[in-house]
Parts: sequence; C-alpha cells; structure tokens
Amino acid sequence: MIIPKTREEIELMRESALLVSKTLGMIATEIKPGITTLELDKMAEQFIRDHQAVPGFLGLYGCPSTLLTSVNEQVVHGLPTNRPIEEGDIVSVDCGVLKNHFYGDHAYTFAIGEIDPKTEKLLQVTKESLYIGIREFRAGNRVEDIGSAIQKYTESHGYGVVRELVGHGLGEKMHEDPEVPNYGKRGRGKLFVEGMTIAIEPMINMGTRNIKTLKDGWTIVTADKKPSAHFEHNVALVDGKPELLSTFAYVYKALGITSDEENEFRKTPLVI
Repeated sequence: MIIPKTREEIELMRESALLVSKTLGMIATEIKPGITTLELDKMAEQFIRDHQAVPGFLGLYGCPSTLLTSVNEQVVHGLPTNRPIEEGDIVSVDCGVLKNHFYGDHAYTFAIGEIDPKTEKLLQVTKESLYIGIREFRAGNRVEDIGSAIQKYTESHGYGVVRELVGHGLGEKMHEDPEVPNYGKRGRGKLFVEGMTIAIEPMINMGTRNIKTLKDGWTIVTADKKPSAHFEHNVALVDGKPELLSTFAYVYKALGITSDEENEFRKTPLVI
C-alpha cells in the first residue's frame, strides 16, 4: 500500500534526506587512497549521531554497518572492510538515517583519483539516468515509466540494468510500497499520487546485468567482475511534480564540482 505524506511529513523527510546528504559530503572530504571503508563507516556513524539522528542501516535486517560501501565490481550492499581504497577505484557509498521518525536514504559513487575513461563514462551515464528517471515521477505517470526511461538510456550505451535490486517507497519505514525498478514498460505499474515519497536508484553495470551475492550474505557483485555504478535520490511528488529531498550539493562542494543538474527539481535554490 502506498502511503502518501502530508506537506509537514515531507518537510520532516527532507531533514532526514539532507542529513544523509551532509554525511555523504563529509565522506567526500575523507575518501581517498589509503583510507579504509571501515574507517569511513565509523566516521559516518559518529557524524549522524552528532546530528541527533541514528544510522538508518545499522541493525536493519541485521545490517552490521552504518554505510554500505561497494567497490569496483561490487554493485550494492558492500560491507565496510579493512581493505585500503586505491587510486583508480570507484566506491558507491550508500547511507541511511532515521530522524524525526522518518528515513532518508541515498547514495553516490565516488571516483578515487584518476579512473579509467570507460568507468568514468559509466558513472556519468548512470547519474544522468537518475535524473532521467526522476523526470518521469509526475502526476499521470506510473511506476514503470521511471524504469523504462532509465533502461532505455543506459542500455543505449551498452550497459546492463540490474533486475533483482530496485528503488522503493520511503517514509517511516526504510522500504515502503511501491518497488521502483530500473527497467520496465511505459504505462505499467502503480499510478503516482500526490504526496508519494520514493527512492530512485539506478544500479548499472558496465557489462552483464547478471549479479551474484558473496559469502558474507550482503555484498552483491557483477557476474563478469566488470564495474558497477549506483546513484540514489529521495524524491517527493508535490503539486504533481518531482521535488528533490536529497542533494549531491554537499558532495560537489567538497569535490569542487559546479553543477546545476538539480535546479529543475527545486522550487527554491538550495543554500548550503
């Protein structure tokens, strides 16, 4: 069952989403060759607790960490380890928080130093597909309109769209209805309704769309060991249009990146 949110609840969700955004921005200042994902995990937990919230992933479904950190061929759900990050790696950092009884949950894939041009293009196309999907989240459309748009764009570049893992509704629970796949057929799925809040998160592989789970029971990797990218935003349907609750602005500020990609999804400019 879809649970529409009131304007007041959406504002509370925005606070949660923005705390995730700030956490990813903090990670952006620290993620570099030599640091371990376990060290990043500890930093993130302290940062979230210092902001009067609790880690959204820690303990959820038995998750042992605050962050899920997926390196190179790892798609999602990578558990933090003592392996030092290396130059040329890509690292998807997925983070959740629980604040004011509502969850925030989004992700960014970081390039560590100079990366392979083919991998850089994978990151670019995957992030572009996220916004292509967000544009479909509007009154009159249906769930698979998002997935159809993401699939068409990423497959046109020869990439594999993961089927087994999907976006989702978001609210007082981390995972609410509806599931939001990154593939599909236009006109199918549940109709979008005012006040819906969802997490859109394309998970795109450079090669095959096939995946497998490692022995830890969490980490999911590409079957052909080629790189995978993952970007995620939280979005509300307000006045029939998509409105971003999360932002990459804190990441971009830390990395010295200038971007106007989010402007079309905000009623007023975001001040950070």
